[in-house]
Amino acid sequence: MSAASETAGYRFNHTMIRVKDPQASIKFYTEILGMELLSHYKFDSFTLYFLAFDHSGGALTAREKKDSRFSREGVLELTHNHGTESDPSFSGYASGNTDPGRGFGHIAITVPDVAAACERFERMGVTFKKKMSEGSMKTIAFILDPDGYWIEIVPPSVVLGPGDE
Repeated sequence: MSAASETAGYRFNHTMIRVKDPQASIKFYTEILGMELLSHYKFDSFTLYFLAFDHSGGALTAREKKDSRFSREGVLELTHNHGTESDPSFSGYASGNTDPGRGFGHIAITVPDVAAACERFERMGVTFKKKMSEGSMKTIAFILDPDGYWIEIVPPSVVLGPGDE
């Protein structure tokens, strides 16, 4: 049996990032990026928030959204360790893009029109890491979430360079 047949049912479900202030992060991901909060789970020292895009046209009930968190792809889990939002000495989590040591790089969101999305982000006061006019890759942009995580804004189709055809 090949690995391909043994893993045929595997799907990428979610990525987790830690956030300082869950209300600021949820507002960003729902109001700026248009994701929906599928569910949240509060524990003694932390709370988990699961977000995703709703491509059902609003047909899913709140229960169906909650129940779908592990059966779909493209879910973002925000983990809030209680107390970080009110700790003035809290310096934030490592985004993976600061030295020393690079690790986690970014999240990517596909949009139908990158320029239109960037105009909207600009109007909403979103911080850019890289605008379309900057750098050598003119078809993408990077914005920052409230914790400084990079979010790449990409079109549905793009050729990145030699060999990517």
